Amino acid sequence: MTFSFDAFVTTALFDRAGRAGFALGDGTVRFEGGEVAEAHDGACLTACLPARGEGLLTGGDDGRVVVSTPAGPEEIGKVPGRWIDAVAASAGSGLFAFAAGRELHVRDTADAAFARVFTHEKSVADVAFDPKGRRLAAATYGGVALWYARIADQKPLVLKWAGSHVAVCWSPDGKFLMSAMQENQLHGWRVADEKNLRMGGYPAKVKSLAFLSKGALMATSGANGAVCWPFAGATGPMGKQAAEIGYDDAALTARIAAAPDRTWLAAGLDDGRVWAADVTGERIVQLKAEKGAAISALAMSADAKRVAWGDEDGNAGVAEIG
Repeated sequence: MTFSFDAFVTTALFDRAGRAGFALGDGTVRFEGGEVAEAHDGACLTACLPARGEGLLTGGDDGRVVVSTPAGPEEIGKVPGRWIDAVAASAGSGLFAFAAGRELHVRDTADAAFARVFTHEKSVADVAFDPKGRRLAAATYGGVALWYARIADQKPLVLKWAGSHVAVCWSPDGKFLMSAMQENQLHGWRVADEKNLRMGGYPAKVKSLAFLSKGALMATSGANGAVCWPFAGATGPMGKQAAEIGYDDAALTARIAAAPDRTWLAAGLDDGRVWAADVTGERIVQLKAEKGAAISALAMSADAKRVAWGDEDGNAGVAEIG
Protein backbone atom coordinates (compact mmCIF):
# COMPACT_ATOMS: atom_id res chain seq x y z
CA MET A 1 0.00 0.00 0.00
CA THR A 2 1.57 3.28 -1.12
CA PHE A 3 0.54 6.93 -0.99
CA SER A 4 1.61 10.24 -2.52
CA PHE A 5 0.87 13.13 -0.19
CA ASP A 6 2.89 15.91 -1.89
CA ALA A 7 4.14 17.15 1.49
CA PHE A 8 7.12 16.29 3.66
CA VAL A 9 6.29 13.35 5.95
CA THR A 10 7.25 14.50 9.44
CA THR A 11 6.24 11.39 11.38
CA ALA A 12 4.74 7.96 10.77
CA LEU A 13 3.08 6.08 13.64
CA PHE A 14 0.79 3.14 14.29
CA ASP A 15 -1.93 4.25 16.69
CA ARG A 16 -3.49 2.12 19.42
CA ALA A 17 -6.13 0.86 16.98
CA GLY A 18 -3.30 -0.51 14.82
CA ARG A 19 -3.80 1.89 11.92
CA ALA A 20 -0.95 3.79 10.29
CA GLY A 21 -1.05 7.55 10.45
CA PHE A 22 1.17 10.20 8.87
CA ALA A 23 1.82 13.74 10.12
CA LEU A 24 2.69 16.00 7.20
CA GLY A 25 4.37 19.27 6.42
CA ASP A 26 1.10 20.68 5.06
CA GLY A 27 -0.51 20.49 8.51
CA THR A 28 -2.65 17.45 7.88
CA VAL A 29 -2.70 14.05 9.56
CA ARG A 30 -3.58 11.30 7.12
CA PHE A 31 -4.55 7.73 7.91
CA GLU A 32 -4.07 4.62 5.83
CA GLY A 33 -7.84 4.31 5.34
CA GLY A 34 -7.86 7.64 3.47
CA GLU A 35 -9.18 9.82 6.30
CA VAL A 36 -7.69 13.33 6.55
CA ALA A 37 -7.58 15.53 9.67
CA GLU A 38 -6.80 19.24 9.12
CA ALA A 39 -4.69 19.48 12.27
CA HIS A 40 -2.56 22.63 11.83
CA ASP A 41 -2.55 25.93 10.00
CA GLY A 42 1.01 25.39 8.84
CA ALA A 43 3.24 22.35 9.25
CA CYS A 44 3.10 19.38 11.61
CA LEU A 45 6.51 19.63 13.24
CA THR A 46 6.38 16.69 15.63
CA ALA A 47 4.11 13.81 16.62
CA CYS A 48 3.65 10.98 19.13
CA LEU A 49 0.88 8.72 20.39
CA PRO A 50 -1.53 10.49 22.76
CA ALA A 51 -1.66 9.52 26.43
CA ARG A 52 -5.10 8.04 25.95
CA GLY A 53 -7.10 6.72 23.01
CA GLU A 54 -6.54 6.45 19.29
CA GLY A 55 -4.96 8.70 16.71
CA LEU A 56 -1.87 10.93 16.70
CA LEU A 57 -0.87 13.84 18.92
CA THR A 58 0.90 16.55 16.94
CA GLY A 59 2.58 19.90 17.48
CA GLY A 60 2.64 22.54 14.78
CA ASP A 61 4.21 25.83 13.78
CA ASP A 62 0.83 27.43 14.56
CA GLY A 63 1.50 26.95 18.29
CA ARG A 64 -1.19 24.31 18.68
CA VAL A 65 -1.14 20.80 20.13
CA VAL A 66 -3.76 18.60 18.49
CA VAL A 67 -5.04 15.01 18.74
CA SER A 68 -6.22 13.77 15.35
CA THR A 69 -8.30 10.66 14.72
CA PRO A 70 -10.11 9.58 11.55
CA ALA A 71 -13.11 11.49 12.96
CA GLY A 72 -11.15 14.76 12.95
CA PRO A 73 -8.81 16.98 15.00
CA GLU A 74 -9.17 18.25 18.57
CA GLU A 75 -6.98 21.00 20.05
CA ILE A 76 -5.65 20.09 23.51
CA GLY A 77 -3.00 22.77 24.02
CA LYS A 78 -1.80 26.07 22.62
CA VAL A 79 1.06 28.57 22.94
CA PRO A 80 0.13 31.44 20.60
CA GLY A 81 2.90 32.75 18.40
CA ARG A 82 5.30 29.90 19.12
CA TRP A 83 6.36 26.74 17.35
CA ILE A 84 5.70 23.42 19.08
CA ASP A 85 9.05 21.72 18.53
CA ALA A 86 8.53 18.48 20.48
CA VAL A 87 5.70 16.49 22.04
CA ALA A 88 5.54 13.48 24.36
CA ALA A 89 2.79 11.64 26.20
CA SER A 90 2.58 8.93 28.85
CA ALA A 91 -0.07 6.23 28.96
CA GLY A 92 1.07 5.42 32.50
CA SER A 93 0.45 8.84 34.03
CA GLY A 94 -1.99 10.34 31.54
CA LEU A 95 0.27 13.37 31.14
CA PHE A 96 1.42 14.98 27.92
CA ALA A 97 4.15 17.55 27.38
CA PHE A 98 5.19 19.93 24.62
CA ALA A 99 8.15 22.20 24.03
CA ALA A 100 7.86 25.77 22.76
CA GLY A 101 11.20 27.53 22.59
CA ARG A 102 12.80 27.44 26.05
CA GLU A 103 9.56 26.37 27.75
CA LEU A 104 8.39 22.86 28.50
CA HIS A 105 4.65 22.66 29.15
CA VAL A 106 2.99 19.75 30.96
CA ARG A 107 -0.75 18.98 30.92
CA ASP A 108 -3.01 16.23 32.28
CA THR A 109 -5.58 14.60 30.00
CA ALA A 110 -7.83 13.95 33.03
CA ASP A 111 -7.57 17.43 34.60
CA ALA A 112 -7.99 20.47 32.36
CA ALA A 113 -6.89 22.78 35.19
CA PHE A 114 -3.50 21.12 35.61
CA ALA A 115 -0.59 22.99 34.03
CA ARG A 116 3.14 23.16 34.61
CA VAL A 117 5.74 25.23 32.76
CA PHE A 118 9.46 24.49 33.11
CA THR A 119 11.88 27.04 31.64
CA HIS A 120 15.36 26.34 30.29
CA GLU A 121 18.28 28.57 29.38
CA LYS A 122 18.23 27.33 25.78
CA SER A 123 15.58 25.97 23.45
CA VAL A 124 14.24 22.47 24.07
CA ALA A 125 14.79 20.22 21.05
CA ASP A 126 13.12 17.04 22.31
CA VAL A 127 11.25 15.68 25.32
CA ALA A 128 10.55 12.18 26.67
CA PHE A 129 8.70 10.71 29.65
CA ASP A 130 10.30 7.98 31.71
CA PRO A 131 8.54 4.59 31.56
CA LYS A 132 6.22 5.45 34.49
CA GLY A 133 5.41 8.91 33.21
CA ARG A 134 6.65 10.63 36.36
CA ARG A 135 9.82 12.30 35.10
CA LEU A 136 10.50 14.26 31.96
CA ALA A 137 13.77 14.56 30.08
CA ALA A 138 14.29 17.72 28.04
CA ALA A 139 17.11 17.75 25.49
CA THR A 140 18.74 21.15 25.15
CA TYR A 141 22.12 22.77 24.65
CA GLY A 142 24.70 21.55 27.15
CA GLY A 143 22.83 18.47 28.34
CA VAL A 144 19.48 17.01 29.33
CA ALA A 145 17.29 18.42 32.12
CA LEU A 146 15.25 15.99 34.24
CA TRP A 147 12.03 17.27 35.80
CA TYR A 148 9.38 15.68 38.01
CA ALA A 149 6.38 16.16 35.79
CA ARG A 150 3.81 17.11 38.45
CA ILE A 151 5.91 19.27 40.81
CA ALA A 152 5.49 23.01 40.25
CA ASP A 153 8.53 24.58 41.92
CA GLN A 154 11.74 22.66 41.47
CA LYS A 155 15.23 22.78 40.09
CA PRO A 156 15.95 20.14 37.47
CA LEU A 157 18.68 17.56 37.66
CA VAL A 158 20.87 18.48 34.70
CA LEU A 159 22.83 15.70 33.06
CA LYS A 160 25.59 17.77 31.55
CA TRP A 161 27.51 17.14 28.36
CA ALA A 162 28.90 19.83 26.08
CA GLY A 163 27.14 20.29 22.78
CA SER A 164 23.63 20.42 21.39
CA HIS A 165 21.32 17.52 22.32
CA VAL A 166 18.56 17.01 19.76
CA ALA A 167 16.78 13.72 20.55
CA VAL A 168 16.26 11.90 23.84
CA CYS A 169 15.07 8.39 24.76
CA TRP A 170 14.72 6.44 28.04
CA SER A 171 15.56 2.76 28.28
CA PRO A 172 12.42 0.68 29.03
CA ASP A 173 13.59 0.04 32.61
CA GLY A 174 14.26 3.74 33.19
CA LYS A 175 17.87 3.14 34.19
CA PHE A 176 19.51 4.80 31.19
CA LEU A 177 18.84 8.01 29.30
CA MET A 178 20.17 8.31 25.75
CA SER A 179 20.67 11.45 23.71
CA ALA A 180 21.45 12.00 20.04
CA MET A 181 23.60 15.06 19.43
CA GLN A 182 24.03 17.63 16.71
CA GLU A 183 27.48 16.16 16.19
CA ASN A 184 27.87 12.66 14.77
CA GLN A 185 27.62 10.96 18.14
CA LEU A 186 25.37 9.52 20.77
CA HIS A 187 25.63 10.24 24.47
CA GLY A 188 23.98 8.68 27.46
CA TRP A 189 23.85 8.49 31.22
CA ARG A 190 23.14 5.87 33.82
CA VAL A 191 20.57 7.91 35.72
CA ALA A 192 21.25 6.55 39.21
CA ASP A 193 24.84 7.85 39.38
CA GLU A 194 24.98 10.12 36.29
CA LYS A 195 27.69 7.92 34.80
CA ASN A 196 28.49 9.09 31.25
CA LEU A 197 28.19 6.81 28.22
CA ARG A 198 30.20 8.04 25.25
CA MET A 199 29.15 6.33 22.03
CA GLY A 200 30.85 7.81 18.98
CA GLY A 201 32.20 6.63 15.66
CA TYR A 202 29.13 7.49 13.60
CA PRO A 203 29.68 8.65 10.01
CA ALA A 204 26.47 10.75 10.11
CA LYS A 205 24.10 12.36 12.59
CA VAL A 206 21.97 10.01 14.66
CA LYS A 207 18.41 11.08 13.85
CA SER A 208 16.49 8.26 15.50
CA LEU A 209 16.96 5.58 18.14
CA ALA A 210 14.71 2.83 19.46
CA PHE A 211 14.83 0.07 22.05
CA LEU A 212 13.83 -3.51 21.24
CA SER A 213 14.14 -7.04 22.62
CA LYS A 214 12.48 -5.91 25.89
CA GLY A 215 15.19 -3.32 26.44
CA ALA A 216 18.15 -5.63 25.81
CA LEU A 217 19.13 -3.73 22.62
CA MET A 218 19.02 -0.18 21.35
CA ALA A 219 19.17 0.45 17.62
CA THR A 220 20.16 3.74 16.00
CA SER A 221 20.47 5.34 12.60
CA GLY A 222 23.49 7.32 11.46
CA ALA A 223 25.60 4.56 9.91
CA ASN A 224 25.65 2.27 6.85
CA GLY A 225 23.50 -0.21 8.73
CA ALA A 226 21.41 -0.33 11.89
CA VAL A 227 23.76 0.08 14.85
CA CYS A 228 22.69 -2.11 17.79
CA TRP A 229 24.03 -1.47 21.29
CA PRO A 230 23.69 -4.10 24.06
CA PHE A 231 21.82 -2.88 27.16
CA ALA A 232 21.46 -6.09 29.17
CA GLY A 233 22.85 -5.91 32.71
CA ALA A 234 23.49 -3.12 35.20
CA THR A 235 26.22 -1.46 33.14
CA GLY A 236 24.32 -1.31 29.86
CA PRO A 237 26.62 -0.69 26.89
CA MET A 238 29.61 0.36 29.02
CA GLY A 239 32.75 -1.28 27.69
CA LYS A 240 30.83 -3.17 25.02
CA GLN A 241 30.91 -3.01 21.24
CA ALA A 242 27.96 -2.30 19.00
CA ALA A 243 26.90 -4.61 16.19
CA GLU A 244 25.84 -3.34 12.79
CA ILE A 245 23.03 -5.07 10.89
CA GLY A 246 22.32 -4.62 7.21
CA TYR A 247 25.57 -2.88 6.30
CA ASP A 248 25.31 -1.18 2.90
CA ASP A 249 28.18 0.96 1.64
CA ALA A 250 25.87 2.66 -0.87
CA ALA A 251 23.57 4.33 1.69
CA LEU A 252 23.17 5.52 5.27
CA THR A 253 20.31 4.73 7.65
CA ALA A 254 18.18 7.85 8.12
CA ARG A 255 15.48 6.39 10.40
CA ILE A 256 15.12 3.42 12.73
CA ALA A 257 11.96 1.89 14.18
CA ALA A 258 11.38 -1.10 16.43
CA ALA A 259 8.76 -2.92 18.48
CA PRO A 260 9.92 -2.65 22.13
CA ASP A 261 8.92 -6.19 23.13
CA ARG A 262 10.01 -7.90 19.91
CA THR A 263 13.30 -8.67 18.19
CA TRP A 264 12.48 -6.94 14.91
CA LEU A 265 13.69 -3.54 13.75
CA ALA A 266 13.20 -1.52 10.58
CA ALA A 267 15.57 0.84 8.82
CA GLY A 268 14.79 3.63 6.36
CA LEU A 269 17.71 4.72 4.20
CA ASP A 270 18.77 8.07 2.79
CA ASP A 271 18.25 6.70 -0.73
CA GLY A 272 14.59 5.84 -0.10
CA ARG A 273 14.85 2.11 0.56
CA VAL A 274 13.31 0.40 3.61
CA TRP A 275 14.12 -2.97 5.16
CA ALA A 276 13.32 -4.93 8.33
CA ALA A 277 15.40 -7.48 10.21
CA ASP A 278 15.05 -9.96 13.05
CA VAL A 279 18.14 -9.28 15.14
CA THR A 280 18.23 -12.84 16.50
CA GLY A 281 19.03 -14.20 13.06
CA GLU A 282 19.83 -11.05 11.12
CA ARG A 283 17.37 -12.11 8.43
CA ILE A 284 16.70 -9.03 6.32
CA VAL A 285 13.37 -8.46 4.55
CA GLN A 286 13.28 -5.81 1.82
CA LEU A 287 10.10 -3.76 2.23
CA LYS A 288 10.81 -0.99 -0.30
CA ALA A 289 13.54 -1.84 -2.79
CA GLU A 290 13.10 1.09 -5.16
CA LYS A 291 15.20 4.18 -4.50
CA GLY A 292 13.90 7.72 -4.06
CA ALA A 293 13.90 10.62 -1.63
CA ALA A 294 15.40 10.08 1.82
CA ILE A 295 13.17 8.37 4.35
CA SER A 296 12.03 11.00 6.86
CA ALA A 297 9.58 8.95 8.97
CA LEU A 298 9.40 5.31 10.00
CA ALA A 299 7.28 3.21 12.35
CA MET A 300 6.79 -0.43 13.28
CA SER A 301 3.54 -1.83 14.65
CA ALA A 302 3.52 -3.10 18.22
CA ASP A 303 3.26 -6.72 17.03
CA ALA A 304 6.20 -6.18 14.63
CA LYS A 305 4.13 -7.32 11.67
CA ARG A 306 3.86 -4.03 9.75
CA VAL A 307 6.07 -1.07 8.90
CA ALA A 308 5.00 2.39 7.77
CA TRP A 309 7.32 4.92 6.15
CA GLY A 310 7.32 8.35 4.57
CA ASP A 311 9.92 10.35 2.66
CA GLU A 312 10.96 13.94 2.13
CA ASP A 313 8.98 14.22 -1.12
CA GLY A 314 5.68 13.13 0.44
CA ASN A 315 5.67 9.52 -0.68
CA ALA A 316 4.60 6.98 1.94
CA GLY A 317 3.71 3.35 2.37
CA VAL A 318 2.67 0.52 4.64
CA ALA A 319 4.01 -3.01 4.22
CA GLU A 320 3.64 -6.40 5.86
CA ILE A 321 6.92 -7.87 7.11
CA GLY A 322 5.90 -11.49 6.73
